[in-house]
Amino acid sequence: MQPSNDMTNQAAPYANYGYPNMQPAYQQGPPSHADSSPSHDLYGQSSYQQYSQPFPNLSQLSAALGGLSGVPELEVEALRPVNLLQERNLLPPRPIEAPEPNLSPDLKKVNCSPQTFRCTLTSIPQTQALLNKARLPLGLLLHPFRDLQLPVITSNTIVRCRSCRTYINPFVTFLDQRRWKCNLCYRVNDVPDEFMYNPVTRSYGEPHKRPEVQNSTVEFIASSDYMLRPPQPAAYLFVLDVSHNAVEAGYLKYFCESLLDNLDKLPGDTRTRVGFLTFDNTIHFYNLQDGLSQPQMLVVSDIDDVFIPSHDSLMVNLKESKELVKDLLTSLPTMFSQSRETHSALGPALQAAFKLMSPTGGRVTVFQTQLPTLGAGALQSREDPNQRSSTKHLSPATDFYKKLALDCSGQQIGVDLFMLSSQYADLASLSCMSKYSAGSIFYYPSFHYIHNPAQLEKFQRDLERYLSRKIGFEAVMRIRCTKGLSIHTFHGNFFVRSTDLLSLANVNPDSAFAVQMSIEDSLADSSLACFQAALLYTSSKGKRRIRVHTLCLPVVNQLSDVYAGADVQAITCLLANMAIDRSISSSLSDARDALVNAVVDLVTAYKSNVSNLQQSGLILPAAMRLFPVYILALLKQKALRTGTSTRLDERVFDMCEFKTQPLQQLMRMVHPDLYRLDNMSDQGALHLNDTVVPQPPLLHLSAERLSRDGAFLMDCGNVSFHHIPELETPLSERVTALFIFFLFFCSPPPCRDEASAKSAFFQHLVEDRSESASSYYEFLQHIQQQLSK
Repeated sequence: MQPSNDMTNQAAPYANYGYPNMQPAYQQGPPSHADSSPSHDLYGQSSYQQYSQPFPNLSQLSAALGGLSGVPELEVEALRPVNLLQERNLLPPRPIEAPEPNLSPDLKKVNCSPQTFRCTLTSIPQTQALLNKARLPLGLLLHPFRDLQLPVITSNTIVRCRSCRTYINPFVTFLDQRRWKCNLCYRVNDVPDEFMYNPVTRSYGEPHKRPEVQNSTVEFIASSDYMLRPPQPAAYLFVLDVSHNAVEAGYLKYFCESLLDNLDKLPGDTRTRVGFLTFDNTIHFYNLQDGLSQPQMLVVSDIDDVFIPSHDSLMVNLKESKELVKDLLTSLPTMFSQSRETHSALGPALQAAFKLMSPTGGRVTVFQTQLPTLGAGALQSREDPNQRSSTKHLSPATDFYKKLALDCSGQQIGVDLFMLSSQYADLASLSCMSKYSAGSIFYYPSFHYIHNPAQLEKFQRDLERYLSRKIGFEAVMRIRCTKGLSIHTFHGNFFVRSTDLLSLANVNPDSAFAVQMSIEDSLADSSLACFQAALLYTSSKGKRRIRVHTLCLPVVNQLSDVYAGADVQAITCLLANMAIDRSISSSLSDARDALVNAVVDLVTAYKSNVSNLQQSGLILPAAMRLFPVYILALLKQKALRTGTSTRLDERVFDMCEFKTQPLQQLMRMVHPDLYRLDNMSDQGALHLNDTVVPQPPLLHLSAERLSRDGAFLMDCGNVSFHHIPELETPLSERVTALFIFFLFFCSPPPCRDEASAKSAFFQHLVEDRSESASSYYEFLQHIQQQLSK
C-alpha cells in the first residue's frame, strides 16, 4: 500500500507507539486485560512470582541450563534470553517456519511436513509435571486433506498393529525381516508375507524399504473391509434463497454464472448427481430428469410438514441431464427478479434437503441472505449494539440447526453455508448447521452486487475455488498417539463419534483441526513420541481411501529442551481455539484475561525455573519472543476484541474462522506479513521456474515503519493490501515477480488503495494503539505490572 499525502493524519490515531525514545507514553495506561485469579487461566491453574535478576549472555545461559555441550547451535539460539522491553526489532527477515525437532537426520528426512501436522512443542515433556512447569499448552494442529502430491499404495494387505491398530510407518522398529514393533503401543507384530515384496524396487526381503515405511504421509486404496456400504457417488444439492432480500443483494446471477463455468470442474465421475432447491416463504423443487424439454418447478407451500414431491427426478445424473441443468442456471436469475416475498423459510428448506439427500449422502450448499422468519428454525433479531459481546448472543438461540446437522452427519451429509447478508442474520445459530456436519462457512457482510464490489469479487473467487476444490465424502478421522499421551479436546467442524474418532460427512482441503493433549503416564521409557492421524474417506470418483500422517518428536526431561522446541505460532493458534471456547462458555473478558495470563505465566515460569537469570525485565527465550505481540494481535481480532463496534455476526464468523483455518492462514490473519517494495534488491531472492522472486525483509506492524514515499504490501492470507504503479523499470519487474509468487503460491487476492482498504490496512497495524486497545509497548508494561503483583 502506498501511503497518500495525508499519511500523517491517517496514522495519527495509531501512531502512539509508547516507546520512551519515540513518543510520550500513553498516560492513561492500557485498559485492564487481566487479573491474577486462577479462574482466568486457560490451563486451569495459575502462579505469579516477583523477580529481579541480571540478564545473562549465552555463556551464562549455558551454565544456567546445566551446560549445553552437544546441543545444536539453533537450539542455543532458541534459548537465548530476550528482554522484550529493550529489544525492538524482534521479527526475523523472513516469515517464521516451524522449528525443526531435534531428531537424527534419518528421522528428520521422513518426518511429516509441519504444513500438514505440527505440535505446539517439538520436544515432548517426559511428564505432565514438567509440562505444567513449562506453562505451555500441548496440542496438535492438523491440516489432513490439504492439496499435495503423495504416494498412493494399492495392496491386498494394509499392515497395522494388531493391538492399537496403528498403520505401519517410518518410525516403527524392525526387529528382523519378520517382526516389527509398533511405535505407539510397543507391541511386536508379524510382517505379512505380502509385505515382504517391495513394489518400488521389485525385490523381496526388504520390508523396511516399502513406501509405507519410507513416507510419513501416504494414501491407501482401501479394501471392502473399510466400507459399511458401497462408496457413494459425488452428490451436490444447492439450496438457494430467492426472497426479495436475495434479489436485492443480487448474488443469484453470479452464483449461476460461476456454476455454469465450473460444471465440468465439479469433482466426480459419470455417477455425479446434482439437484437444486430454492425457497422464500415456500419451497421450490426442480425436476431435471433427462427427457424433459425444460426444467419443471414443483412448489411445496406446506412448510410445517415438508415432503418431497418426487425422489427420482430431483437429484439427477449430471452427465445425463447437463443441458437441463444449464437451462435452469440460465433462467434462475430472472425467475424471481420481480419477487416481493420478504419471508425466509430456511429451516423447512433444510428439512427438505435432508430428506432429499439421505439416501446417498453428499454435500448441501446453502445460500442465505437474511434472518430465517418462517417455520422450523425461525429466528428473531438478538443484536443489541450495547450487548454485542454478551456470551448469550454468541451461543445459538435454538438447537434446531445443531440437531439438523447431527441428523445430516448421521446420513453422511455435509452442509456448507454462504451467508450474504447486509443485516443481522444470527450466524451464531445458523453456523451450527456447518459446525456439526463438518461443513464450511463463508460470510460476506454488507453484500451487494453494486454497492460492495469488493465483497462480490471475493464471493466469486471463493465460489470458484469451492466448486472445483477436492472433496472427500463419508469420512472419519482418528488420531492415535504414543502410549502415555491422551487427547482430551478437539477443535474444528465435526461430530465426535468417540474419544478419538471424528465423523466428517465431507472433508475439504481448506479445513484444519486442533487437538489439546495431556500426558497421563510418564514417557521416561520412551525416547520418541509419535502421533498418527488416519483419514478414511470416499473420493469424488467413488474410491475408498485412507490418508495417513505420522509425526515423530523427541521426548525430553529438561525444561530448557521444552522451551527450545516451542512452536510459538502453533501455541498461539491452539490458545486462540481455547479462548474462543472460553468466551462462549464463560465470557469474553474471561477469555481475554486468560490469554494475557498465558504470557504472564510463561514469563514467570521461564524466570523462576532458569534460576541464574538475575536481571529484572520482561524476559522470554528467543523461541517465544513473538508470543506477546501475537497475543496482543489476538486480543485485537474481531473474535476477541472488546467494545460495541464489532457486529455480532462478524464476531461469530471470526470465531468460526479460528476454529477451522489452517495454521498458516490463521497466522496471516492474526499477524500479517508487511513488506516494503520500493527498495527491493535481488539479494536472497528465490529462483522459481527461471523467475527471480525478491524476498524483501518483514516489517513490524506499526505506522512507524511506513513512509509517504514508500510502497508497501501487507499479506493477510485472504487479502493483500497494495497500490503499485506499473512502470518499465527493474524495480517494477521485481515487484511484478513478487506478486506473481503471492498470487500463485500464497493466493492472497489484491486489494487496491481505496478508503475501506486503507482503513483495514491500518487496523492490521497491531503494534500501534487503537481507540480501544493498547500499543505493543503499553501491553508489555501491563504484563510487567501483572508480574509484580
